[in-house]
Amino acid sequence: MDFKTQVAGAGGLAALGADALLVLILGETVPAGLDRPLADLLAAAVKDGDFELKAGKTLYAHRVAGVKALRVAFAASGDGSVKALRKAMVAGLGLFKGGGSRQLAVAVAGGGVLGAAHGEALAGAVGEALYFYRQTKPSAPPASKLRAVSLVCSKAEAAAVAEGLERGEAIAEGTNLARECANRPGNHCTPTYLAEQARKLGKDHDLKVEVLDRKDCEKLGMGSFLSVAQGSDEPPRFIVARWQGAGKSDAPVVLVGKGITFDTGGISIKPAAGMDEMKFDMGGAASVLGTLHAVARLKAKVNLIGIIPTCENMPSGRAIKPGDVVTSMSGQTIEILNTDAEGRLILCDALTYAERFKPAVVVDIATLTGACVVALGHHRTGLFSADDALAGELLAAGEQGLDPAWRLPLDEEYGEELKSNFADMANVGSRDGGAILAAMFLKRFAAKLRWAHLDIAGTAWNSGKAKGATGRPVPLLTHFVLSRAQ
Repeated sequence: MDFKTQVAGAGGLAALGADALLVLILGETVPAGLDRPLADLLAAAVKDGDFELKAGKTLYAHRVAGVKALRVAFAASGDGSVKALRKAMVAGLGLFKGGGSRQLAVAVAGGGVLGAAHGEALAGAVGEALYFYRQTKPSAPPASKLRAVSLVCSKAEAAAVAEGLERGEAIAEGTNLARECANRPGNHCTPTYLAEQARKLGKDHDLKVEVLDRKDCEKLGMGSFLSVAQGSDEPPRFIVARWQGAGKSDAPVVLVGKGITFDTGGISIKPAAGMDEMKFDMGGAASVLGTLHAVARLKAKVNLIGIIPTCENMPSGRAIKPGDVVTSMSGQTIEILNTDAEGRLILCDALTYAERFKPAVVVDIATLTGACVVALGHHRTGLFSADDALAGELLAAGEQGLDPAWRLPLDEEYGEELKSNFADMANVGSRDGGAILAAMFLKRFAAKLRWAHLDIAGTAWNSGKAKGATGRPVPLLTHFVLSRAQ
């Protein structure tokens, strides 16, 4: 997609050189100063009951007299927040993505100064609105004909808006990469496939990529990770991808993504209903790949390492059983009371592995617990960290990226639930506070790290008619990493 800024000339919006025009309306009245042909059309539609100036409402018109663009649409935004504007953009773009439009100009009427956040919001909205999964669906509709999208602004606003468009495009590409990986069925997106995607990223963006196989992991003593992998015929992969945008001596940011490409629950098998959605259990891994793409695409002056332990969790004669005890890479032993609490078993060895990079900070990302969905629903990602400053950085990055998180506690008392008579710890406790217990388990392997955990079980995908991956939290992670760039 070709994103750019566009300055309206003497003829205003009515004379803009684009074959489609989307006007975002702020407030509950026809904005003063809107070009006469557009204002008259809008006022008449409101008067006739065909349009309401309420958030989410849209109106389409073809060949409006006095307007150069063949296609005109209005989308009501409500307030002037960037979040509200992005929602209006997505709604308005829905009117154009299946038509003949190739060049779309987007303008904001009734608002204040436009900046980088607005440019980023537009690029993100385009990425969201135009994405459609096609890889295993030959009957999918044709791709949109849109090739260029501009945000109308003043000359004084153009530089900041352009900066936002560039950042937003990179984040949108990374988000859609994550969506594409997660949406693929489990028989397509295997651990080997994720390794191939990492190598492709390395080739495209000059990343150093290393893929460890089962024997490599055995030599490193990754008994916890390999215990999950042992029940599947699909070979496990441990992926390490490095972007070096800063000096060699600069401590890297490390992102660790859970890569369970399909989760049956293992011997502690899940109910059949909804199990198809367990192909999304590698959403953390997908978000790491997407963030690496965005950061490298922007050539950010920061060192970033993505670590992805990936395997399937399957029941078989070789699978781990409730009551088994395994030894992690850290040397700590784990009693596996529930084989469906496997994400923490692969992440703990990855956290230990991350120590070798002497990182500035480590953030793990995982579709880890249904308990987090119960606690927060599907709007905010669960955030856990004992480091107040780090938690604050991640929360701020989520707000900037319109990809919000919410911090939950890590009081030491919760850890009492993980006591075991047969190992250093159990992998589960009671059902109460399950998301916190999972984070407390991981915390035991992050003692040497400045660490945070993101539980994306409620935000990584949608169910129902809109079933599909969201690509979250690529926007949050990208803003976080960029905030640490030189």
